[in-house]
Amino acid sequence: MTDDRLRDGPPSFERPFEGEDTKQRVYGAVLHARDPMTAAEIAERANCSTESARTHLSFYAGLGIVIRHEGRPVRYERNDDYFEWRRVNELARENTIDELQTRVSELTDQIEAYRDEYGADSPAEVDVLEFDAEQIDDVYVELGDWATAIEERGLHERARRKVAGSTASSHS
Repeated sequence: MTDDRLRDGPPSFERPFEGEDTKQRVYGAVLHARDPMTAAEIAERANCSTESARTHLSFYAGLGIVIRHEGRPVRYERNDDYFEWRRVNELARENTIDELQTRVSELTDQIEAYRDEYGADSPAEVDVLEFDAEQIDDVYVELGDWATAIEERGLHERARRKVAGSTASSHS
């Protein structure tokens, strides 16, 4: 195997942000964090000084990408609402209202099929322990797909309303 093929593969788990600048490493560390973290914890993950991490975290907080939690010590976390907003805008920019409506309809059909199959209104209402042991893995996959379909339908519907609103206001 050549060195080029190794470089093109996924980053190592030990140093996932190697080769990126400090600002990108801090951004990546925040994106991968599951819980609020201190600047020192983020700095350790991003392989930079705590002061550099604070500088970049302050910048990202100003943009709304990161939420700053006051206290001792201050903690930072990814702002999921920002990324949701960004995804809705991306969908609205890249799709027509008809494409978005079609996707909303497809996802609605998929959600209804899961509701019928499992006799429940949401994946959270399904008790996987009611299934045979050899079915449980497949049930978990389907429940994950169902939850994803619900989330995607919401994003596509918001994008559809956004496009519909901008189309209506441009014809006034």
